[in-house]
Amino acid sequence: MSRRYGGNPAATGILIIADITALILILWIAFFLVNANTANDVVSWVRNAADWLSGWSRDMFNIKSDTWRTVVNYGLPAAVYLLIGHAVAGRVNRS
Repeated sequence: MSRRYGGNPAATGILIIADITALILILWIAFFLVNANTANDVVSWVRNAADWLSGWSRDMFNIKSDTWRTVVNYGLPAAVYLLIGHAVAGRVNRS
């Protein structure tokens, strides 16, 4: 872990935030795909957090399949957060 998050403390913080953000979104996709019980507190929290994190991209594409719509609506922001977070952290680390 020290090699992945080593270097500038600001870059480390950016990486951790980007990774946790993407993890929440990916976790909601996984919960949706296995039909997890949304009445469960953990599943409900993950869904609410994922909804908030993906608010800017939700329903960007008109997809009829619930499965693909969930994968795209939550997977796209996960990828964006990872790409931007890691790019910014790399830039901060070089400074």
